[in-house]
Order: sequence, then C-alpha cells, then structure tokens
Amino acid sequence: MTYNFKEVNESYTLAEAIREAQRCLHCKVPACKKGCPVSNDIPEWIAELAKGNFGNAMGIINGRSNLPSVCGRVCGHERQCEGSCVLGKQGHHINIGKLERFVADFDSDAGLTHEAIPEKTRGRIAVIGSGPSGLTIAGDLSRQGFAVEIFEMESEPGGVLMYGIPEYRLPKDVVRREIRKIENLGVVFHLNTTIGENYPIDSLFKQGFDAVFIGTGTGVAKRLDIPGLSHPGVRQAIRFLRRVSLYESGFMSRDEVIVGNDDRVYVVGCGNTAIDAARTALRMGSKEVTVVYHRDITHMKALRSEYEDAVKEGVKFLWNTTITNVEALDEYRLKQLTLNTSGVESVVPVDHVVMAVGSAPASRIVSSTGGIEVDDKGYVLTRDNPYGMTSRKGVFAGGDVTNRPATVVHAMRDAKQVAEGIARYVDAIKLMESINNATISKKENE
Repeated sequence: MTYNFKEVNESYTLAEAIREAQRCLHCKVPACKKGCPVSNDIPEWIAELAKGNFGNAMGIINGRSNLPSVCGRVCGHERQCEGSCVLGKQGHHINIGKLERFVADFDSDAGLTHEAIPEKTRGRIAVIGSGPSGLTIAGDLSRQGFAVEIFEMESEPGGVLMYGIPEYRLPKDVVRREIRKIENLGVVFHLNTTIGENYPIDSLFKQGFDAVFIGTGTGVAKRLDIPGLSHPGVRQAIRFLRRVSLYESGFMSRDEVIVGNDDRVYVVGCGNTAIDAARTALRMGSKEVTVVYHRDITHMKALRSEYEDAVKEGVKFLWNTTITNVEALDEYRLKQLTLNTSGVESVVPVDHVVMAVGSAPASRIVSSTGGIEVDDKGYVLTRDNPYGMTSRKGVFAGGDVTNRPATVVHAMRDAKQVAEGIARYVDAIKLMESINNATISKKENE
C-alpha cells in the first residue's frame, strides 16, 4: 500500500467543533491548563468557541501562543492538556488540540483577527533562527513594542517546522500562514543569512541591536560507535526529513533524497523523529520499514498515537534490539545488518539505515563569538536572572541549543520565559542610559 503526503488528520466542521466545545465542563481549577506547557487559557477560549465567538476565542489563544495552528497539530496533547482533562477518566477527554487547530484555521481563513501593532520604541532585538523558539521570541517581543529582526540561514523561515516535521503531520502552508502572522506584527526576516564566522554576533551589536537571541536548535546528528555506520547508505533522520521537505517543495530532485524506491529501510531510535522518518520512508516508496529500538515499548519517547498510526501504515518494530554491524553492498547501498535482540544475533538484508538517535548544537556561532560558555557537549549555558542570558552580556539563548526543550511546545514555553528576560534586560539598560544621559546633561548645564 502506498501513502501520499496529504495531511492525515482531518479538521472539525463548524458544527462538530461547537458540539465538542460544548462538552467542556469549564472546571474551576482546570487541569488541562496546568497540563499545557505554555499555560494556555483552555477553558476560556473553549467557552467562547462554544458560543460561536470565534474572534474572542482566537484573541485568548493569541495571548499565550504564537503558533496555534502548529500546536493544534503536533503538540503531545495526550501527555499534556488532553491527558490532564478530567473527562479523560471516563475515556472521553475534550479534543483540545483539534479544537485549537479549528479555531486557528477558521480565524485565518475568515481573516477575523487583526492585531494592533504597537510602536516599536522599547529597543531592537536580533533573533538567530526561525524555528519555534525564534518565532515565539519574535511574536512576544514584537507585541510588547520591540523592533525584532530574524536572521535565517535557509531560503524559507520555519526551522524544524518547515524542514523537520513531515507534510502529512504539518502542512507547509500552515507553517507559512503562521509565519505571515508573525511578519504582520512588524517582524523583519533576513533569509539566506548565516550568522557565524563571516557575519558574527558582534556585527549585530554594531548595527545597533540591544540584545541577540540564539535559537538555532541542534543541527549536528549524534553518532553511535558501530562498525560500518559511517557508510553513505546510513542516513541521518534530520537530514533525510529535510531533503524530503525540499523535494516536496520543488527545491531538490528525487534522486537526491536517496531513500525509497522499493528499499528495505531500518530506522534506529524511537522518538517522534524516528517515527516521522519511518512513515516518510514508506511514503517515498520503501517496500519495508523497520524501527529498531534498544528498549521496550514502554520506554519509547514517541507518542503512543504516533506509534499506532505508524503500525497501521505498515511500519514494523523490533524492541530490545541493537545493531552491532553494518555491511556494505557497494559505495552507495548497504547489504546487511547484524542485529542483537535480547542477546540473540541475526543477520537481515537492508538497503538503507536512518539514524534518529538525537542531535547536538553546531559550533558555528559560539566559535565565532567570544564570551559564550558551553558545556562539554556544546550546549550553550544560560542563567536564570535575567532568564536565558548567556555568559556574554546581551546575548540570550533558548530552545534545543540550551538542551532544555524536547518538543515544539516546550521550546515555545522556554522561549516565552527568555522573552521576559530579554525585555527586563533591555528595559534596564535603556533606563541606565537615560539616567546617565540626564546626569551628563545636568553637569553640562551647571
């Protein structure tokens, strides 16, 4: 059976959304809100939706989330808001994610929300990277009166939202729509612009920025010490997913994707990225895709719903299994793998292996900027006051590059805290500048 990249989860109709919203008990102490990493005011906007007040519902959501159409699709609702819903004890939790997606999509299609853009007088902020962290920082600070400019190395903004999450889970047009909302707040995007050796952070300060935020994520794949794993037939999941995204957008040929075409593929790891890679390999024409995980199903990092969808599509799973050797067929393709399952070895034929065992930060920015301390794994070290500031004054960091978040919404939660830290810092230095200027002026007039 073949699958295309059409979105797999359908939205509610208007009548279905209102009926679902009317089931909400509007709890006095909403557990769903506590379960949401960004503390979304869930009962409040659901109550507005239940009455048909879509604009009010969207306004409440915008108060906590800059990416509601994204969160409604890819958040781990089963472990967060929906998993905390009191109706879940009866097996019928409110479908919060699907409702959030409906409200955001309806609002965008109808053009209901037109946010007032405040005058940009509080300071200038440079944001490096346009993934969930960078977009959240930009949206929050722009709404607070800061002039924000985003510097993105790719030809299109979005980061992992655009290049790391497959189309069938998160359509690229949805990402583009959310980015346009950020842009409409007055945020300026600089694309095909790589901050690093030839364009260091120091140059941003020279341009007059008051603070810089590093939100570049983790772009360097981790590697395991397994014989044969350096062969070109072994692909990294994050690069594989990026190539597929570029191919789907018309920026890369099918041959450059490599994986697919009736291949036998083994995916190593069992987080959401591994599941995405496995299901994407099927969509690219692989005849057999197997996920290999060194622990059992109860320890997998992937959402249970993602796992179940993968099984329905034909992905196979090997638990308590590791790869101990990779043997090549030629310079491009593999021949076979040696597997160890609970102490029993076996040899299986394979064409490609996709590694999804995590990633680490690139050193491009840190190595070109003095004063930014990192830990022994390359993650940027930050402080709690002001939250998110690195050892370099005025330089902040957040998201995966600091080794804190693990999902889109957790990156957003961290970024919202960093945005508060940036605002406090810039307000403080502006106040000090004002006091110093007043003191100088007074002395000159004496």
